Amino acid sequence: MLSKKRKAYIGTMKTVMYISTGLTAMLVIFLVAYVFIKGIPHISWELLSTKPSYISGKTGILPDILNTLYIVIATLVFVIPLGVGAAIYLTEYAKNKRLVSVIEYAAETLSGIPSIIYGLVGMLFFCQFLGFKTSLLAGSLTLVIMNLPTVMRTTQESLKTVPQSYRDGAFGLGAGKWRVIRTVVLPGCVNGVITGCILSIGRILGESAALLFTAGFAHALNGFFEGLTSPGASLTVALYVYAKEQGEFGVAFAIAAILMILTLLINFSATLVSRYFAKKREL
Repeated sequence: MLSKKRKAYIGTMKTVMYISTGLTAMLVIFLVAYVFIKGIPHISWELLSTKPSYISGKTGILPDILNTLYIVIATLVFVIPLGVGAAIYLTEYAKNKRLVSVIEYAAETLSGIPSIIYGLVGMLFFCQFLGFKTSLLAGSLTLVIMNLPTVMRTTQESLKTVPQSYRDGAFGLGAGKWRVIRTVVLPGCVNGVITGCILSIGRILGESAALLFTAGFAHALNGFFEGLTSPGASLTVALYVYAKEQGEFGVAFAIAAILMILTLLINFSATLVSRYFAKKREL
């Protein structure tokens, strides 16, 4: 039997948790609803399918949408092989545990560095030292460094969830190290790897501080390869420019609503992927 004092303590803690959960949910709902109410009325086909025209005074965000897409593709092309490869090495191949601890500590430190510092370093190294100048490629490479710890750590945790007995069984059948990783380990943790990649896309979409230093503010409409070597504004940078520099808050809220929709879709996709592979594993 619980004492009255213990029951009162449990009841108080439950009440505090319920209140905290309710306040958090209300805050999220308010934020999403406020952005949608202010932004969705300003979204139109003309806004989404045209580029800005300073002669006619029309506003369009098609270049910003394409620039965001280019940055996401270029970043994933570099960060997925590097992050997954580093995680496989640290989990499956590395024998020196001290070295593994140092690399993991460095990755955790990188994930905690403010993005504005990444932007400053990216501007000095990629734009000036390597001669990429202000371009989407310089911004993408900066985002690679930012998202590398996320992809690497999520992949590491996913690799650790694969039972050791699976590896031992494959080794017992005569399979080599890489064959075991490729045919047994990776298929067993592919849901975590994909989920980490999807969540990294969300961070790429939401980044602005680093891109202000490296990618620039241009609203030019370019192809993929031409766009990577040219300056360009992503959706988040365009939101800053329209709200802070030009005072066009209607367009800014429209971009915010688009980013909010993309963020919700990304989180929903990550949840669906996790559930799909979890059910597939049970079968």
